[in-house]
Amino acid sequence: MADPKKRKRRSQPKEGKLPQSHVMLIPSIVSYWHQRYSLFSRFDDGVLMDEEGWYSVTPEAIAAAHAERASAYVHCGRSLVLDGFAGVGGNAIQFASRGCHVVAVDIDPRKVEFAVNNAKIYGVDDRIDFVIGDFFHLAPFLKGDVLFLSPPWGGPSYRHLDNYTLDFLKPKDGYSIFQQAQQITPNIIMFLPRNVDVNQVEELSWLSSPPLNFELEENRVQSKVKAITAYFGDIASR
Repeated sequence: MADPKKRKRRSQPKEGKLPQSHVMLIPSIVSYWHQRYSLFSRFDDGVLMDEEGWYSVTPEAIAAAHAERASAYVHCGRSLVLDGFAGVGGNAIQFASRGCHVVAVDIDPRKVEFAVNNAKIYGVDDRIDFVIGDFFHLAPFLKGDVLFLSPPWGGPSYRHLDNYTLDFLKPKDGYSIFQQAQQITPNIIMFLPRNVDVNQVEELSWLSSPPLNFELEENRVQSKVKAITAYFGDIASR
């Protein structure tokens, strides 16, 4: 029988380092791995993300700020939040954590599977209805008090643009997305890249008649600007 004292110990990844297998499989997420607790504070409890989720999920502190705004609006008697591009569930979880009921839509079944898992970790899966489907096909049948939109930005390459126009949003341009959103509710939150053309974003408020209230918010994490949030309708500060 082998002496247990002489058994080799399995090497463990050093604190804060991405396991080597992940580095080889998904090299593009290495830089995001070091920010994992800013994305999900309960990451170590079994949070799941695909490659796109790593660079598209809203940092938890920013998602919490969005949810605080929505929950303040809930106190006026409104309670249903729609998340049109839910991804792996970061925003939906924060909305639900603050008492909102959430309908979270995403076209990718795998992302929805991960979002369900992540919502269970945060103990809010009973307050979120996850729907697999295309937001544009479902929009005519959706109703809600607040609509949150974080459409795909086109990948990390957006950071290299001096002026990010709404045409770069996916799967349709920002004007088309916003017009579709207005069929659901005028109370819209849009999460956009930090280098977005703010003049174009403000123009969205004029697509309604009368024009919607509009507010622009700069989102920072540890003093670094991460993104821009636009609020429209009654959820915007007057």
